[in-house]
Formats: sequence, structure tokens, C-alpha cells
Amino acid sequence: MEKEKPLISFIIATYNLPATLLEECVSSILAVTLPAYEREIIVVDDGSAPPAIDVLKKYLEEIVYVRQTNGGLSSARNRGISLAQGEYIQFVDGDDHLWAGLYNQYIDKVRTDHPDILTFPLSDSEAEPTAEVVFQAPQEGHEYLLHNNLRASACGYLFRRSLLMDLRFSTLLHEDEEFTPLLFLRADRLISADASPYYYRRRQQSITHDDSREWIERRLTDMHTVILRLQHKAATLPTAYREALQRRVHQLTMDYMYIIITSTHDPSLLEKSIEQLRSEGLFPLPDKGYTTKYSWFRRLSSNSMGRRLLFQILKKR
Repeated sequence: MEKEKPLISFIIATYNLPATLLEECVSSILAVTLPAYEREIIVVDDGSAPPAIDVLKKYLEEIVYVRQTNGGLSSARNRGISLAQGEYIQFVDGDDHLWAGLYNQYIDKVRTDHPDILTFPLSDSEAEPTAEVVFQAPQEGHEYLLHNNLRASACGYLFRRSLLMDLRFSTLLHEDEEFTPLLFLRADRLISADASPYYYRRRQQSITHDDSREWIERRLTDMHTVILRLQHKAATLPTAYREALQRRVHQLTMDYMYIIITSTHDPSLLEKSIEQLRSEGLFPLPDKGYTTKYSWFRRLSSNSMGRRLLFQILKKR
């Protein structure tokens, strides 16, 4: 008799994390109300020194552990995808954890409504949430993208593994910004919720807090590449899907300029980048009422005087 596949594969990517954080992450998943046969925990050790298995020995009967040469977060997640057998996938970074009580409500929703994607916010609050989750009515993924700001983190949703097909994470920084909208476009049934079952830990040692000029330049280069890839993809899609992905392209372009201002404080770099964006059909930002922030940023960024004002407004951020 064929072995029953798990309901959820939890994929944990880890690299040189403190033992206490990694243990807390695994323990939080084990606390979720799922019988062992419905739960698969895949830990991908991306070349930690010492190996992460040294702190996970007591969990060996509960996890699938695989170690690889350091290749980065995308490589680790893709390795996890290749091993996953669950009907659904949940990414959990090794220094984060789930709030089991709240996550159980999401599992119940998966069992009753069978969504392709169940999306939720992340939280950095150390207080465990106790609220009852409010779920929105199901909608198609492209409709969600068209009418909502996207929280791109791949940890912020539970999704059906069959949606992936050939979709994988790229090796660029901002890999979630490319992966998530393309995944959402494939969903016929997406449900969003308002409460966070996922604790996102802000650590100064994290690469997202690296403020060296070299790292900022790499981040900007990779973000620009992601924007161009999504723009190219949008051009190949039917109208409704194209408009949905274009919203993401426009907002990422705004974020790209925002990061230049707040991270480099370099007006000449912003002007040079704007000329590049203009040649690619990405500037000026189109007049869309996506959000209040988008509207005022679009207006101010459209002329040199407004851009000088942006530097003054954002210089302390």
C-alpha cells in the first residue's frame, strides 16, 4: 500500500544560526497540531560550521536533515522543494518560529476550504497573538495582486506544492520579490488572513541588516534585475494577469528608488538610475492610485525639485 503523503512540508533553511534559535524553530513546528504522518519537517543546512545536526540530534526521528555546500538561501529552499512530499509547503527561516495556537487555525482553514494559497502577515512582536483569525473570501491570485500590496516574503503564506511546476528561487537577492508574484499568478483560489502565526526575528547579524556600500550596490543591482524580469514576464501575459504583475513592477520600481535615497543618500546615483529606468520604460511611475504612499512618491519623484524634497524628507530613515 502506498504511503500517505504529508499534508504540509515545512522547509527550514539554516546557516550558522545559534543553537537556541534553531531548536526553537523546530520545536514550534512540532507544537502545531498535526499527526506525524501529516507533517514533514525538512531542515536544509546550507554549510553551517559546525553542522546544524549537532544541535538537532534529539529531533532526528521528527525531521529530514540534509546538508549541502553553502549556496545561499535560494539554493537551500530549492533543495527543500526537491525533497518535499507534502500537499502544501510552508517555508520557515531557521531563526524564526511559528505560533502554534494561531497556526492551527490556518491548518483548519486548509482542511475545510482547500485553498491554493493561504497568505498572512509576518510579525516581529514577541507576544504570542491570541486573536481569532479573520479570513477573506477566496479570490484568484491575479485579482489579489491587482488590488493589494504584496508581502513578498516566501514565509508569509502556505501554498499548494503543485502550483510550483518549474518555478524555483533565483540566486539573486530579492529572490522572494520575483518568486512570490509569479507563484500567486498561478493560484485559482487564494485566501488572505489578518493575523500573524509567524514570528519574524530581526537580527543585526542577518544579511538584511548589512549596510556596507558593496552590499547595498549588490542589493540594488539584483533588485533592478528582478524588476526587469517581472516587466518582461508581464509583457507576455493576458491583459488581466499583465495588469496585476505590472502593479508589482511599479511598486518595486518605487521601492528601488526609495532604497537608493535612504541607503546611499546619493542624489547623483538616483539621477543616473532614473535615466536608466526611463530608457527601460519604467520611469516616470504611472499615475495609479495603488496607495497613498505610491501616489505622493510618484508625484515627488517625477521632477528634480520633488526629488530634492524626497531626500530631505527621507534622510533620517
